[in-house]
Amino acid sequence: MGMLTVVGWQVPWGAQALFPFTLLATYVHEMGHGLTALLLGGEFRSLVLHPDGSGTAFSTNSGSLAAAAVAAGGLLGPSILGGGLLAASRRPSAARWWLLMGGIVMAASLVLVVRNGFGVAFVGAGAAILIAVARYRPRWSPFVLRLLAVQMALSIFRDVDYMFSPGALLDGVPRISDSQAMAEALFLPYWFWGGLTAGLALMALGLGAWVAFRRPAKRSQS
Repeated sequence: MGMLTVVGWQVPWGAQALFPFTLLATYVHEMGHGLTALLLGGEFRSLVLHPDGSGTAFSTNSGSLAAAAVAAGGLLGPSILGGGLLAASRRPSAARWWLLMGGIVMAASLVLVVRNGFGVAFVGAGAAILIAVARYRPRWSPFVLRLLAVQMALSIFRDVDYMFSPGALLDGVPRISDSQAMAEALFLPYWFWGGLTAGLALMALGLGAWVAFRRPAKRSQS
């Protein structure tokens, strides 16, 4: 599944087929920025998603360390969530509740922070789908959760150029990358922070896969 995802991003028809997952990863990325700001005592004011697959979280924070953490929260949010969901998919009953929780969180964000029409449409549809699968097709939950988990965990590698560059165009507007934001807030160049976050993303995916697919320990017989 993971290999198909990586290959799919490299071909035109694959990128189009995976576009809903691209938007979902962008949503989680921006939520990662905003929620990190909240955890550090700042504000999460709004979130917008754009039809080109990009997005923006508007938040406030104080201090260079907080700024770096908020930038990292966006880069690592999808991978950490993906690894956690992959681990949770081991138990079908847990998978169902994780999907339901995801739908509720998306619905809550729809009311609290999503502020543009395209974002409202996408997040609303996503919330409805997750809740419907959990409620009416519980047997699908492990597969759906693993599909979403892999997409989230690998999404950081979809935009490698963004991670290892000082900036990019977001909705046609030039902005610095999260890696560059970390470099400006702390020290060392942007490519160092891009490489560090990529390594942490792989660790999250590996740990989640190990928990999800490891064999149960054999019980000793006395």
